[in-house]
Amino acid sequence: MVRQIVTKGSPRGLRRILFRLPVALYRLKLGRLLGGRLILLTHTGRKSGRRRQVVLEVVGRPGDGTLLVASGFGPRAQWFRNVLVDPAVLVTSGSSTRPGLAAPLPPQESGLAMATYARRHPRLARRLMRFCGYEVDGSEADYFEVGRDHIPIVSLRPLH
Repeated sequence: MVRQIVTKGSPRGLRRILFRLPVALYRLKLGRLLGGRLILLTHTGRKSGRRRQVVLEVVGRPGDGTLLVASGFGPRAQWFRNVLVDPAVLVTSGSSTRPGLAAPLPPQESGLAMATYARRHPRLARRLMRFCGYEVDGSEADYFEVGRDHIPIVSLRPLH
């Protein structure tokens, strides 16, 4: 059974600076140091219309260049809310940038993607859940529930 634990919400202060450090690495053209697991997502602010950036962990690669990323702070995450309004994004991995379209997966697919990620990377998945404020028992059913009900998965499909 998934249990939500108390978290401090979005990072503030020093935690925010540390979380934004990967964005700075990408801006300095050093994104390749982060490997293929972390990507820089450039999206448009839904109110300001300004360019925004966030670094996200890739939780799946279903094929044809599509990447799956998790909205760790749930559907209230700013980047998630932004891509719902304007799905046109730029995806930077290492030193390569390409345009794409962001689309949240339906809840069932999101649950399956999270369960698959947890099966492939059990330690990382447990840490990700804790970081996002959820305690899971490690079962596939628990990870499925988190992906279905709490942490949406977004598909980033490249535009060819």
